[in-house]
This record gives sequence, C-alpha cells and structure tokens, in this order.
Amino acid sequence: MLIFLLLLHRYFIELSFVGTKYSGWQLQHNGISVQQTLNEKLSLKLGRKVEVTGAGRTDAGVHAEFFVVHFDTNVEIEQDFIAEMNNFLPNDIVFHCIRKVKPDAHARFSAISRTYQYRISTKKNPFLYEFSHYYYGKLDLEKMNIAAKILLSVSDFTSFSKLHGNNKTNICKLTKSEWKKQGDMLIFTITADRFLRNMVRAIVGTLLDVGKGKISIEQFKNIIDGKNRSLASSSVIAKGLFLTGIEYDSEIYEE
Repeated sequence: MLIFLLLLHRYFIELSFVGTKYSGWQLQHNGISVQQTLNEKLSLKLGRKVEVTGAGRTDAGVHAEFFVVHFDTNVEIEQDFIAEMNNFLPNDIVFHCIRKVKPDAHARFSAISRTYQYRISTKKNPFLYEFSHYYYGKLDLEKMNIAAKILLSVSDFTSFSKLHGNNKTNICKLTKSEWKKQGDMLIFTITADRFLRNMVRAIVGTLLDVGKGKISIEQFKNIIDGKNRSLASSSVIAKGLFLTGIEYDSEIYEE
C-alpha cells in the first residue's frame, strides 16, 4: 500500500541477491548491475525516479545473503510493499523487509561492521558449483587459522588491496578472522569495519597457499609487512564469496 505525501522519507531495504548474472553491485557501462536493476524496478513501481544507495560495492559474481540499500521517497511505504516488489523483481533478487530510518541514516556510511564468508567445497557437488570454490587436496586448517588470527592485529591491508584501487586509506579494523570445517565445506568468516576492493578474495587466496604449505607463517607475516599486493597470492574466484551481515546502530531506525 502506498500513501503519497509531500515530505521525503528515507527507507532501508534488507535484501539478498545471487551475483552470478550481474557485473557487481555498482552501476556499470558494460553490464547489468544489481543497483541498476533495483533503480529500474523501484522507479517503475513507485512511478517516479528512484536511485538506491548500497551498503557496499560487491564485485561481479559475488553474492549477498544480507545486503542493505537506502532510498528517499515522498511515498509512505508499508510492509505489503515487500511482497508486491518480490513479484516484480527477478528471481535472483529478494526483498526481506523495509524499515523507515532517520533522514541522515546511510546504508554505507552508517554501517558499523560487515561480515563476509568465503565457502570452499572439498567434495565435488554440482548443486554448489555456482556458490562455492571447489578445491580437492590437503589443506592444513590449523596453520590457516594461525595465519588468519594474525590479521586481527593488522591495520594496513595494502598487500591485499586491488592495485590502483583509488582507496583514500588501506586501514581496516578486523574483529573476526577464522576458518571452520562444516561437513564437506571449509568456511572462512571475516568481519571488519570496512573492506578494500578485492581484499577478502586476496586474503583467502593467500591463506590457501599457507594451507597448501606454499607459504609459511613467517612468510605470511612478511607479506603483510611488505605492503605490496604483488607479494600476496592470487585472488580466489568470486562465486565462493558471500556478504552475510551488516551491523547498524539501532538508533538510526524510526520504528
């Protein structure tokens, strides 16, 4: 149900998307992005131009189990809007809920932390092909976790940042960095206040080389201290990466 008013209201939408068919979150000149798709669908539904702002910029092929966007409108929106939009959206995007927020709340800049998971399948499974990185071989999970915990004391992540990424700073604060085995899956979970472009995939690629015995713990420390992307390993493929959580202060919500 839509009630038209003169005042502008800001809303957060919580959603999920499968990134396989998209060129990433952000608007692109040479491909369809999630942002473009949402702009088009919301504009059609509300009958006026809508531009959403996302909580971050996921790369092409990266998935989001939990993502947040905000937009402004002079329409008072109620919860049945979610069901209506889900009938209107492509099958690889789903809205979970919409929440009215304070005018200065921002999907990206108000976020306190973000959590990503990288998922590795150790057994070939066609149903996981688009949603995990298949790796067959021995990995020393204990050493991978030793290296992962070192990252908690690191502030400068230049060695894991995409070259020429135009970051104002490569400083990030991690609060979680760990590997767990769940059945045939190895799952790396990492939480930080912010992430650099390609950072998680570069970290995972380097940690895998630790697990393979190609890089020692001491060499891993040297890679970090070197502050040079060429010292770290190649980035793993995008399809195993999921944005799984974004934390906000409860005070930003109007309801």
